[in-house]
Amino acid sequence: MARLGGSHIVVDSRRILLLFLFLVLTLAAFVAAICLGSTPIPLQSVFDALMGRPAGSNPDIDIIVSIRLPRALTAALAGAALGVAGLQMQTLLRNPLADPFVLGVTSGASLGVALVVLASGSAIGAFLSSGMGLGGGLAMVGAATLGGLAVLVPTLAVAARLRNAATVLIFGLMIGYAISAFVTVLVASASPLQLERWAAWGFGSFSAVTWTQLQIMAPVVGLGLLIALLSIKPLNALLLGETYARSMGLAAGRMRLVTMATASLLAGAVTAFCGPIGFLGIAVPHMARAMLGTSDHRLLVPATILLGAQVALVAQLVALLPGQLGVLPLNAITALIGAPVVILVILRARSGVFSG
Repeated sequence: MARLGGSHIVVDSRRILLLFLFLVLTLAAFVAAICLGSTPIPLQSVFDALMGRPAGSNPDIDIIVSIRLPRALTAALAGAALGVAGLQMQTLLRNPLADPFVLGVTSGASLGVALVVLASGSAIGAFLSSGMGLGGGLAMVGAATLGGLAVLVPTLAVAARLRNAATVLIFGLMIGYAISAFVTVLVASASPLQLERWAAWGFGSFSAVTWTQLQIMAPVVGLGLLIALLSIKPLNALLLGETYARSMGLAAGRMRLVTMATASLLAGAVTAFCGPIGFLGIAVPHMARAMLGTSDHRLLVPATILLGAQVALVAQLVALLPGQLGVLPLNAITALIGAPVVILVILRARSGVFSG
């Protein structure tokens, strides 16, 4: 047994070892995501590239630096961000089926991106291309975050009044469908090439994010994850309900706003750069709970960060497997991973898996 930080709650050493195992597996998945692909790359080249050694006569280093390293970093950041956003929403709504995609936050983020691009007069394909600069990246993240908040705020208002999990989920789904339909109307006037790029963006991808875009995405996601880590104690209190949280001296209303903003920021940043990616937000927190056997956020938040990065890296590797068939849509892979988890959650709902 061991103590975690200054808390009075004793944490099982087995769970700390599991966190260490998650870290090791995440690093292994990160290296595998760089080494494996259409052209296998030896570990020595990966090490040389990570040490910043010049390419010289080794073309593998150019491939790593220009393509595979930004792709792997993007996958790790996106998986961690979506996993934590899902965990925050499940805790805030006290609903095991809540996540940014199901509740329409991802659709709201997509609407924010589409509105900014169309209002600025630039072509839709421009922001999907690799040429988007820092200013464009900030605009997209800001618009996606505000779009996500525009959906999340009324959804939480409904959740506060109705208290029925199924009703809240249906409300979120309907809002998401309505916004997706509006976005479809907005982009209907785009050229065939732009529509093709929009459809590719809708499939979700970690491959199109450049180093320039990572200069925006990485700090934004890092800020969101840092806020989540600093909010661990309030999240544990909110897990037992706002009444209990207030009795513990927590400013529940302010914490609710901070959690909403953080979840929208994380989901919005990923959606702006990688497209709408489903199932990671709902599946990863449940995987962490099942493996650790706890709902304690001091363990769940770091575990969700590591597992989210790990699952996203594996999904990226699977998407590259088909060989002659090309690259599989990322959303299809995340759905294959996440759907069984969601089904398991529904089947085990009466056994209290969420509260375990």
